[in-house]
Amino acid sequence: MSDHAHDDHHHDHAAGANARALTLALMLTFGFLVVEITGAWAFSSLALLSDAAHMATDSAALAIALLASRIALRAVSDQRSYGDRRVEVLAAAFNSLVLLMVAGGILVAAVYRLFAPAEVLSLGMFSIAVAGLVVNLIGMRILSAGRDQSLNMKGAYLELWADAVGSVGVILGAGAIWLTGWPWVDPLVAVAIAVWVVPRSWGLLRAAGRILMQSVPQGFDLAEVRGQILTTSGVAGVHDLHVWTLAGDDAHLTAHIVLQPDATPSRVRAALARVFASKIDHVTLQFEQTDCRLA
Repeated sequence: MSDHAHDDHHHDHAAGANARALTLALMLTFGFLVVEITGAWAFSSLALLSDAAHMATDSAALAIALLASRIALRAVSDQRSYGDRRVEVLAAAFNSLVLLMVAGGILVAAVYRLFAPAEVLSLGMFSIAVAGLVVNLIGMRILSAGRDQSLNMKGAYLELWADAVGSVGVILGAGAIWLTGWPWVDPLVAVAIAVWVVPRSWGLLRAAGRILMQSVPQGFDLAEVRGQILTTSGVAGVHDLHVWTLAGDDAHLTAHIVLQPDATPSRVRAALARVFASKIDHVTLQFEQTDCRLA
């Protein structure tokens, strides 16, 4: 009921474009990471170090996302009938977990620094944070085209987005320290960055978890799908109805369709094809004259 060859070509093309975008973003991010870590040490800034930690996780996340994107290009085989596209979902889940752990580590370090403030060189901190923001915005631009096509790309984009917000926080913190001389602003900014990152990382982890648990994809109401099937001409009943997604950008449906006595399977199939045409990528139906559960 769908053009599998066309779908496979579309997925392969998108995965190839995503891999190229991830490669560029990784080169850019990793190149700046060394600069930011050096600056955090030289200017004694925990906020800058927290931003560098995000940059480090960005680099790791982009590398993992790139590897997953490459693996996802592997062809379907008799051993892997769905291919390896779900590796991208695993990568997104892993990256969200890393972000959560980094945020926790920064919170602990920030609380310690609040009770033992250290002198911060605000102007150096400011200049590196501005450069970091520019790097993140360029990386986000590179990844923006693929973030709605793949949960893996969305995770990589979220990493850079979180880091960009972190850079803005560091810039504001550096300005505040320069104007007031209050060193406690630095760990306070680090806490704010960590707290901002947590709910977004958790949301990505939940989305990946829904896919891995084969839950009904977001945007689908199973009761509504069931109702559409039951109101199709020639359908007497439906059971064993399942809707799931393989990697977040596709939808699969399987169902047992009980036919009315005078119904023709080919006509019912064509009618259901029209129902699912814009919503479901892959449909597998089993037609029954009587409910197989009663046999």
